[in-house]
Amino acid sequence: MKGPISQFIEKNYLHFNAAALVDAAKGYETHLLDNGKMMITLAGAMSTAELGISLAEMIRQDKVHIISCTGANLEEDLMNLVAHNSYKRVPHYRDLSPQDEWDLLENHYNRVTDTCIPEEEAFRKLQKHLIGIWSKAEQSGERYFPHEYMYQILNSGELEQYYEIDPKNSWMLAAAEKNLPIVVPGWEDSTMGNIFASYCIKGTLKPSTMKSGIEYMTFLADWYTKNCEGKGIGFFQIGGGIAGDFPICVVPMLYQDMEMHDVPFWSYFCQISDSTTSYGSYSGAVPNEKITWGKLDITTPKFIVESDATIVAPLMFAYILGQ
Repeated sequence: MKGPISQFIEKNYLHFNAAALVDAAKGYETHLLDNGKMMITLAGAMSTAELGISLAEMIRQDKVHIISCTGANLEEDLMNLVAHNSYKRVPHYRDLSPQDEWDLLENHYNRVTDTCIPEEEAFRKLQKHLIGIWSKAEQSGERYFPHEYMYQILNSGELEQYYEIDPKNSWMLAAAEKNLPIVVPGWEDSTMGNIFASYCIKGTLKPSTMKSGIEYMTFLADWYTKNCEGKGIGFFQIGGGIAGDFPICVVPMLYQDMEMHDVPFWSYFCQISDSTTSYGSYSGAVPNEKITWGKLDITTPKFIVESDATIVAPLMFAYILGQ
């Protein structure tokens, strides 16, 4: 018996995007019941939207088997974990003048829509710990992926002194505890990526200490081929952008470029997006377009929920978790 949130959804969400939400959530459930695995991709500022409240439980209950996310989502979950009390909410953000924005900058607040991330408490607090493990790895001649450095810090317990939210609401902490595979394409396009680049420019670190995007793709190719048996691997895309575009391409790469003609297509696809197809945006493309790129099969269950992911994703996760 499902809980009250799921019952509310089933009773009220009967048409249009609401019905698509239910269909996609049921499809996700069916995929897992058939022993399929699932990739979730995180675009935008989903960590700052505190998706961890629901995503962490999905990870703990083995409802997700691999994550692809932007560098921003990777670090912003940790920032919220260690600096939540210093975040500043600006509900009237639409009324801010250029001078108001400048004042936020002067006070070391970086704004994401209605939420300002505190530079000193968030960025610099993490930076202190990251430079330590980056330097240690370089001195030992070791190289790791961006998320692996984050895992090392989390698993060491050195951040526990700073926790400002219930740690069960951090999806990165849940992922670190399970050593969940993560792919972070374009990590350089993040605050910590910029900071790492600055150390390389100063000569403090070498770029090679950080494993690259190409190495993420080769890792993903290996993971996919080892995990695609049986029902296969589903693709649950939150938003658009590189977090989704990068990993979905592993299938055509294996099939076309590696000539592995027995590699299966993604076996479930859902995207939560409000991007508009007619603008030529890949993020807004309907799932059928992906058939032409060798990513999805004709028979792959396909869903698109054209809505706000910050509203839709927690509801879908609640349904999948039976809440």
